[in-house]
Parts: sequence; structure tokens; C-alpha cells
Amino acid sequence: MVETVFEVDTDEPPDEQPDPIVNRWHPDVPAVATVTPGESFRVECLDWTGNQVVNDDSANDIRDMRLDPNHHLSGPFEVEGAEPGDILVVDILDLGPFPDHEWGFTGIFEQDNGGGFLTDHFPNARKAIWDLEGVYTSSRHVPDVRFAGLSHPGILGTTPSHELLERWNERERALIERGPEDETAVNHETRGEDPPLALPPEPNEVLLGDMDESQVEEAAEEAARTIPPRENAGNCDIKNLSRGSRVYIPVFVDGAKLITGDLHFSQGDGEITFCGAIEMAGFVDLKVDLIKNGVERFGIDHAMFKPGNVEPQFSEYVVFEGYSVDEEGTQHYKNSTVAMRRACLDAIDYLTNFGYSREQAYILLSTVPVESRIAGIVDLPNTCVTVSVPQEVFEFDVDPDGLEDAPSEARGSVAEPS
Repeated sequence: MVETVFEVDTDEPPDEQPDPIVNRWHPDVPAVATVTPGESFRVECLDWTGNQVVNDDSANDIRDMRLDPNHHLSGPFEVEGAEPGDILVVDILDLGPFPDHEWGFTGIFEQDNGGGFLTDHFPNARKAIWDLEGVYTSSRHVPDVRFAGLSHPGILGTTPSHELLERWNERERALIERGPEDETAVNHETRGEDPPLALPPEPNEVLLGDMDESQVEEAAEEAARTIPPRENAGNCDIKNLSRGSRVYIPVFVDGAKLITGDLHFSQGDGEITFCGAIEMAGFVDLKVDLIKNGVERFGIDHAMFKPGNVEPQFSEYVVFEGYSVDEEGTQHYKNSTVAMRRACLDAIDYLTNFGYSREQAYILLSTVPVESRIAGIVDLPNTCVTVSVPQEVFEFDVDPDGLEDAPSEARGSVAEPS
């Protein structure tokens, strides 16, 4: 049995947890535990919303979500001997839901409260609950689908130094002041009247672990949001960072101060609905080691990883292609975001041939271990992006060769606000 170094309670609010939750990146947050290279340990995690979502058939909780306090994370953990310039090696040994909490959720957020990759097509809150049975999952809100999840921590990262934190804040504020560039404007405009290009420090509902109260107010003004990935890895949402994976992350402060959380039972590449994985509370078992002076030796500025050997085995896919031409017919120059949107929209419309609503299909693309690839990037003016949907996850035939015989009766519905 590995030692549990961080505990949570899914029946208590984030500010009343057995161990203190953190929801921002800041170098002065004290470590909650110390771990030794070569040591295995268990970390318990709340779901990313901090218990804001319940297992029911209403999407009120998604519609009314408080986003400022997210993510709710576990740590930081000091690694003995870690120094700036080292590489922290993290082995993901195991992870899963708590035995008394074997369910997860997926949400489509309101356009004016979070949105999502296709929020202009899906502006209203919706929710799906998933039952978790061993490695398999199914949902009463998206019937006739059952598949093995590719479980992973959405967030795994080291703590930035003061210098790196200042650099993050400066460059993200500069982006906000500069405004959307021509090739990103089409994506920016779909997020509402005045959508953010970045999320600067937000001192509202900040949780900085065991930091002394006298320091919290000042630190909250500069602590970085945990939403985007950065040089410290963080919220990469890489579905293949699953059991057996080994992750190499640059160290920026003494002790590395590792933080993790935002556990996903399964996710498709892109996590496109924003709350787009099968989000869950649960545990993750880790082991750490150090490569001294690893950043210079490897010549890297960002994290890297080796995938594990435990992944669902799919052999047949329906693959959708998208190019850098938006829905209005406007040509963009090698814009992979536009290409990804077009591939996803085609996949969604295709799945409606089998009785799914467009919202159900959107959720499926976000939760099933869908493979997305930049297939071609050199042939101007278009980038080609592919979205590959595994056929084996469906309990009926979705092959295009049999489309004429496909049953078109409605297959239930996702949860809506009441």
C-alpha cells in the first residue's frame, strides 16, 4: 500500500478539506508534504470544480458554475533534492475514482460563462453523467455507448519561480492589450461580445493552501490562473498521460513543488466542450525521481513524456477531415483551429444520423478517446486536421457503408437546466 500524502472529502466544500486546496500557481505556497525520489505515494483529488456538480438530471449546476475558483488542486509536494534546472521525472502508476464515488460528468458551458470550442454552435448549458465500472463507462444521457476510458490527470505541473510567474503575467497581459490577431479573430468572436484572450490573475476566491493569511492578499494579485498549460506543464489535458506514463517536467523552484488534480476518467483529444472530459474525483498514485541539471542536458524548455502501455485497443475508426476554411466559406492561412472546428462539426452532424442530438454528439467527441491529428501543415493555404472516432465504442454499427440502414430514432437526451 502506498502512503496517502493528501486527502480530500467529496462531501465538504473546498475551504473545509482535510488538506488545503490550491487553485493558483504561486511560488510562495507552502508544501503540504515532502516526498523522496524513488518513493511512491497517493494523492487524493476533488473534481476540478470542487464539488459544484451533482449526480442528477439537471444542468443547473453547469449553467450556474462559479468559474473563478477553478481548478481545485492537490499539493504542492516538495521533492527532496530538487533544484531549479533539474528535471522532475513523474511516473503515473495508477488512478481512478473513489470506491464510493464511481461516477463522473461532462458539461457544455453557457456561452457567457466559460463557453467551449464550439460555443457559437452550442451556446446553452448541458450535462451528461457517466457511470464508472472498472475500466468501462456508460451514460444514461448518451445511451448505447460503452467504452474503456483512458484515465489521466488533466493537471500535473511544477511551481513557477517568481521570475517565470512575472513573465507569464506580462506576456498574457500584452496579448489582452494587443487584441486578437487577424487569424485568431474568427475563433475569438465566437466566444461572445467581449471574450477574454487570456485569463490574468483574479484575486476572487483564491485558495493558496497553507499560505499565511497576511501574505494571501498580495500573492492573489499575481498568482497565475491554472487554466492554460505553460512551461511548467500544468493543465495540458493530454489523454495519453495515463497509467504507466513517465513525464519529464522542468523544475523552477527548490523542491519542485509538484501540483496535480483535474482527474479525467476519459477524454478525446482537445477536450472540446471545455468541461469536456469525464470529470471525476478520485486518487492518483505517483512516483518521482530527478535528473540533475536535466533542462540543460536535454535542451528542452517544456515538459515531455513517454506514454504508458495501458490504453484501450481500438482497431476501426471513422475519420473526419477539416481544412482552414470556416463555416462562412472564408479562407484562412494554415489555421489549424479552423480546420479542427470543421472536422468536429462534420463528425457531430454525421453522428446525428444515428439518433443522437447534436449536443450528445458534441459530448461524445469530447469524452470518447477520439484521436485528432494535424495531418498536413505544409500545403498552403490549408492545414488538414483529422478527427478519428473509434467505432467499437458504439453498441450499434456506425460504419458509413451501412448508413442507409441506420436507425434514426432519438437516443435519449442530455440534461438541461430546469
